[in-house]
Order: sequence, then structure tokens, then C-alpha cells
Amino acid sequence: MAERLKDIFFTKNSMNAFADVIQRFYPEFDRKKFIKLVFDESFTDKELTVKMRHTTECLKKVLPETYADALDILKEAAPHVKGFEALSFPDYVALYGRNDWELSLPALYHFTKYSTSELAIRSFLDKDPEKVMTFVAKWAEDENPRVRRLASEGCRPRLPWAMALPKFKKDPSAILPILEKLKDDESEDVRRSVANNLNDISKDNPKVALEICERWYGQSKNTDAIVKHACRTMLKAGDKRALSIFGYSDVTTMGVKNFKLEKTKLTIGENVHFSFALTLKKKSKVRLEYAIFYIKAKGQHSKKVFKITENNYRSGTHTISRKHSLADMSTRKHYPGIHHIALIVNGIEMAKAAFELETKDA
Repeated sequence: MAERLKDIFFTKNSMNAFADVIQRFYPEFDRKKFIKLVFDESFTDKELTVKMRHTTECLKKVLPETYADALDILKEAAPHVKGFEALSFPDYVALYGRNDWELSLPALYHFTKYSTSELAIRSFLDKDPEKVMTFVAKWAEDENPRVRRLASEGCRPRLPWAMALPKFKKDPSAILPILEKLKDDESEDVRRSVANNLNDISKDNPKVALEICERWYGQSKNTDAIVKHACRTMLKAGDKRALSIFGYSDVTTMGVKNFKLEKTKLTIGENVHFSFALTLKKKSKVRLEYAIFYIKAKGQHSKKVFKITENNYRSGTHTISRKHSLADMSTRKHYPGIHHIALIVNGIEMAKAAFELETKDA
């Protein structure tokens, strides 16, 4: 199983290095007290973002009481701290700087050059989106790509690992000028953030996202890539308007035959092998996917869609086979029970089969 992020960062070694940096810029820093505060009895078991917040709270206890003085120290230290540990600096602003925006927003701008302030900016956006978006508009034109990325990433309505922005989920109109500014950005990271922001918007306001995607598609290679990534949720859901942007063919001329699983009883850790025949009455552009309906700890099923391929196929019959790993990962744990696998052609489920998953010692 892949090593978990929470076991890679905020370790004894990394936190000692973190403390060394703080002490370099704050000689009065009580290093011993800080390390003792951080590594309390429950620290090892905490999740990554909880470790970050805990570190922030421990910093508060050993830095100067005055917010401005503490901020000066952290700003000097920021270029010298890497990894997830560095997120404690913008988190300090989010936690203790909510009443001093004139210091806090420029500090987030500074910190994002060395890590990212995308999580920390959200409490400010939630409180006064109109005020913060005036800063964001300027950041979208900054020479530093990390700052430009923050302009898009920070205002995503549904940023993972972060609080959602209900006002932007309801009405994303304030975000759209930022995305327009950045859609042809020279940085791929910035453009990918634009695509992720649009994908977020599509979950609550699909018509808004689709209008933008239809307008951008065909403008440039960059915007085409953004649109493709931005439409991924709608494509997986079989949204006809999203599918039409990319010219996928009408499914009425398509079919699936002989969908078979090599085995219908498997053990956690094995691969499920499946094969099928795709039949086409005419040359077609096809997006092939499969969905696994995983059984969860409480017995309910959770659907996850995976891409097989997308291609132009000639008319006739095409035999396709694939395998899917059922090994536990850091992001997915498997449970015994009846699972399902479905084939999806241009957004339409066309065949489905079941298999039983057992534990290794069953």
C-alpha cells in the first residue's frame, strides 16, 4: 500500500527542521517547548490537515503575542520551509488574522509564493467575497505563476480538503472574469486550476460551465485542454450537451455484446478481468468507460467511473478487454461483498455484471 501523506509530512525530522528555521529568524523561540507541544499523545494518528492546524496552534503559543510581530517572523521563514509543513504559515493567517485584513491578505500573497494559500484564503472569501475578489483580480495578473494559480484555485467553489464556498456555489459569476483572464496562461498549473474551477462550477451550475466550455472550445490548444478537463464530471455523468462539444456519436448506432468477467469470485488484492464486444453500425467517435460500484463499510454502494479509451472506430465489432485492481490503496479501502461493474458508452450504461469480493483469509 502506498505510504500515506500524513505519514510522510509532519514527522519528527521535518518538524525539527521546521523549528530550526523558525529559530533562525526568532532567536527567542522556545524550540523545546514547541516540539513538545506538537508531538502530543494523539499527533501521530491525526489526519494531515488536522496536523497542520495543530502545528499552527502550537506556533501561536511560542511566537510573539502581537499578530504583526508573529507574521513578520513567519514571512521571513517562509522561503526556507517546504512541503505540507509550510501550509501552517498561511493557516496562521486564516486562524489568527481574520480581524486584520490589511496585514492578512498581503501575507497570504507572500506565503503562496513558497507553498500555497488556497486553503487559508477561503475563510476570508466566505466572509466578504466582494472585498477579497478585488485582491484576487490583481493576483490574476501577477508575474508569479504561483500567485496567478492562487487567483483561480483559492476561489474554487468546491476545493478538496477545504471549506466549500456556498455563495460561489450558488452564484459563480464573480469567479468568471478571473477564469477568462487565466484561460490562456503560459503556466500549465494555472490552466489546470482554471479547468478544476470550471469542473467545480459544473457540479452546481452546469449551464454556466457548459456555456463557457462551448465558447472556449476551438479557440486554442490550451482552451481545448481546459474544456476537456473541466467537462470530466459531466462526461462521466453522460451529459448530452457536454458530449456534443467533443463530437461523440449517437449511441443509438452502438451496442455491447458478450460482456464477461473472467472470475466472479475474487479476493481483495486481485484484479478483476473483463471483456466485451463493442458493435457499431457506422464509423463513430466513442468514449468508453466502466464503473465500479464498490461496497462500503456500512453496506451501501459507491460508484466510481474509470476511462477505458476514447477514439474513432470503424463500423463493425471490436473486442476489448481490461483489468482493474482490487488492491487496497491509501485513497481506497475494499470491503467484502457483492460489487458491480458496468460498461458505459458515450455516457450511457450498456451492460452490467456482478462479482463477489472476499478477504484473503475467507
